[in-house]
Order: sequence, then structure tokens, then C-alpha cells
Amino acid sequence: MSARNSKRGVGVGLATWFKGRERALQARYRSDLSSPENRRRAWIHHLFLDHAILRIWWTNQARVAPGVWRSNHPLPGRVARIAALGVRDILSLRGTVTSPSYLLEKEACDAAGIRLHTISLSARNAPARAELLAMIDHFRTLPHPFLFHCKSGADRAGLAAAIYLLDQGGTMAQARAQLSPRFLHFRASKTGIMDHVLDLYARRLTRGPIGIRDWIATEYDPAAATVSYRAGALTRSST
Repeated sequence: MSARNSKRGVGVGLATWFKGRERALQARYRSDLSSPENRRRAWIHHLFLDHAILRIWWTNQARVAPGVWRSNHPLPGRVARIAALGVRDILSLRGTVTSPSYLLEKEACDAAGIRLHTISLSARNAPARAELLAMIDHFRTLPHPFLFHCKSGADRAGLAAAIYLLDQGGTMAQARAQLSPRFLHFRASKTGIMDHVLDLYARRLTRGPIGIRDWIATEYDPAAATVSYRAGALTRSST
């Protein structure tokens, strides 16, 4: 075995070990809010294992359009400030309705008079067709103002904002601006698949007009999109 392959093997082994440790910690501190001890453990999970401590002062919040906001996952204390904007509906793109982060957000939303909706988008695979359609349907029916978020507000929220603008008649340039380093989204990372979804739609538009929802409903193939993205990434890494 070459020295390079040996180092790569050590790196993979360490990464596997750290992931195993993280999963063990996640299981240990994943808790409901049914008792003071469970609440304490839920907060530990939320702050340190879901990295909410990084989001105490950093919100990644921005206005997408009049009455439409994007952000990272808000801590409970920020939910009240979001309500002060007039927001009465929040759409979480994270799913995970049993996670401590969701439970704490749901509790804060209930206290603030905000309805919390959830769908589950993937950040490292092309999002499922049904979830994208459900997201668009939420966008079309939620009363303004509303806010949507993922974990960091960079990738899934960026794609959601892009699709919202396209569905509202925005340009591809306006949509692509929602997936940018300004929001800590980097195309060269694994979450560049968000950009690839827009690339596929832009490519389709060269053959004739079709609305983003109609394209997703009738032509978009998430499995094929994931394969084509990874093939392109492999080609780029080898050149």
C-alpha cells in the first residue's frame, strides 16, 4: 500500500470513528421536553449537537421578496422576534419532528402564536419530487408574511428561495443569487447539488418554456439528478 493510500485509510478510519461518536452522543442527548432533566438534555442536544450555539447571534436571515423571509433554524428566543415581523407561519425544511430542535421551536412557535409547518428536504441529494411540490404548495398558500428555514439557512433554504422566485416569475439570475457565498452556500461543496437542480431546469428551458412546478411534477427525476451531479463532481475532481 502506498503512503498516500495509507494516509487516506487513516483519514477514513478517523472520520468513521468521529461519526460513530457523534451518533452515540446524538442518541444520548436526544430527548423530549417532558421533565426538567429531559429539557436540559434537549437543550444540550440543540446547542451543541445541532450546533445551535453558532446560531445565537448569526441568523442568516434575509428577505426573499415582500412578506417572504429565509433564515437558519431559529433558537426559541428568536421566534418571538420573528413574530414581531408579523410572521404567523414558519416552514421548516428539516423535517425531524421528534428532534429536540424541532420540539423547542414548536414550543416557542405555540407561545408566539405561530403555526409551524414541516417538510423534509435533503441537502446532499437532489430533493424528492413530492417534497418540492409540497414546498411550492406551501409557498402558494401560506399567508404573508411567512418565513422558511433549514439548519444553516445556506443550502436547502437557498434552493427553496430560488424555487419560490422562479414560481413567482423571477429570473434565473435572481434565483441563482439565493445560492451564493453571501448565505454561506458554496457550489464546490457537496451541497452544490442544489445548484445542479437549477442547472437542470435552466437546461430544460432552452427547449421551451415550462413553469418550475410543472417541470418538477412531470420531468424532474431526483435519482437521475443525484447521479448526474456526482458524475460531474467526479469528473471535475479528476481534472
